[in-house]
Amino acid sequence: MSVLIEVGELLTLQGQPDVVIIDCRHDLANPDAGRAAYLAGHLPGAHFLALDDDLSGPKTGRNGRHPLPAAATLALKLGGLGIGPRTRVIAYDASGGPFAARLWWLLRWLGHDYVQVLNGGWPAWLAAGGAVQQRIAAIAPQTFPLALRSDLAVSAEAVLNNLSQPQFQVVDARSPERFVGIGETLDPVGGHIPGAANRFFMHNLSDGYFKSPAQLQQEWGVLLGELSPTQLVHQCGSGVTACHNLLALEYAGLGGGRLYPGSWSEWCSDPARPVEC
Repeated sequence: MSVLIEVGELLTLQGQPDVVIIDCRHDLANPDAGRAAYLAGHLPGAHFLALDDDLSGPKTGRNGRHPLPAAATLALKLGGLGIGPRTRVIAYDASGGPFAARLWWLLRWLGHDYVQVLNGGWPAWLAAGGAVQQRIAAIAPQTFPLALRSDLAVSAEAVLNNLSQPQFQVVDARSPERFVGIGETLDPVGGHIPGAANRFFMHNLSDGYFKSPAQLQQEWGVLLGELSPTQLVHQCGSGVTACHNLLALEYAGLGGGRLYPGSWSEWCSDPARPVEC
């Protein structure tokens, strides 16, 4: 099963009991916008999960802007939305996929591989004439079996140790400007983790859709060089758009990389950690 699903295929799955659609729309500048958009209209049968409330855990000021949620807490929420061991989950957003990719990664982290992201998201659905509803669908809760894959994530300590004993290549998904510390508005410190490479997540897209696997292979191949995709650790500002890079690589047949969930917002919260610009 591809990590992406096209609108045409999703249209054929409407109403099937083993499919759960999750609306992940979000606006970093207006955290309430996603839920408001969902209530105004969503894909038929879709349920909503908020980046800040559901797909992230409590912030301490030292663990980043979108720390990982507690695995058991998220598993309970997913089961409460009718997601069981064999449920096919389809996530979408309206921003090219980063927030849907966050849910995709979290589900895999929890041990659930039956998850896809809608290519083109909400705009693609509307462009295809897909139905929109305001009614919130009934839910038949299931038990979500938690099988945590802690190997998919790395800690700030591991990234720090990697500076002196290189084991992997860090890839930063933020814009080139933020990578070099220009125009930083979300975090108190500009710059990047020393030695990191930069691959802006939006470069995975063309006109709002993911580029073809062949094109992604070619473009990522320039960054990879002689490295294996398994030697990449992905980060961004807060562990969200980095999931977009992981999703693109998986789509291109270059999976196996890991996520640094705390990302730049965690890294720069400790002045003892080095910074490059």
